[in-house]
Amino acid sequence: MSESKFNPRTAILLLIIVLISIIRVAAPFSDNFKEIANFSAVGAIALFGGAYFNNNIKAFGFPLLILLLSDVFIAKTSGYGFFYGGWYWTYIAFILMVFVGKVMLKKVNVQNFVFANVVMILIHWIVSDISAMYVPGLYEPTFAGYLTCLVAAIPYELNFVYGSLAYGVLMFGSFELLKAKYPYLSLNKTTVA
Repeated sequence: MSESKFNPRTAILLLIIVLISIIRVAAPFSDNFKEIANFSAVGAIALFGGAYFNNNIKAFGFPLLILLLSDVFIAKTSGYGFFYGGWYWTYIAFILMVFVGKVMLKKVNVQNFVFANVVMILIHWIVSDISAMYVPGLYEPTFAGYLTCLVAAIPYELNFVYGSLAYGVLMFGSFELLKAKYPYLSLNKTTVA
């Protein structure tokens, strides 16, 4: 009978995600929320979960659960509705963003991090903005309306770029520093994270 050793890797990864998520749920309480809308950690959380959780259930489940819980909290406290038209496109984009982290960040380094962010941001922009087509009267439900939506979304996507990079550097940098200091946090053949 083999003895299972506790590896705190999963707990530390989840703690980093939760701490960063607290910032996300606090944002709507800011006086300048409209200016910082989309300066969010959701992109960084998606990449982080995909990059560091070896187990697919944890890689997709933890970030999706955090997104869902924070969306519900934001909807309840800010008055912004949760089940808005086409909301599921945001979740589809998020799942694809986690997948980008799994595929492109098998080896975490600056080059892979930047490239994964570019791909993830394009996915967010192209997929999640489909949801705006479901809001009555916002955009014409045609390809031309979708293109108009994409152009109108550029300022929000720029905030998403800045947020993803800033939070990503914080999250990835923190965990990489912890791994350097505590090598048992690294994945090996017996580690399940």
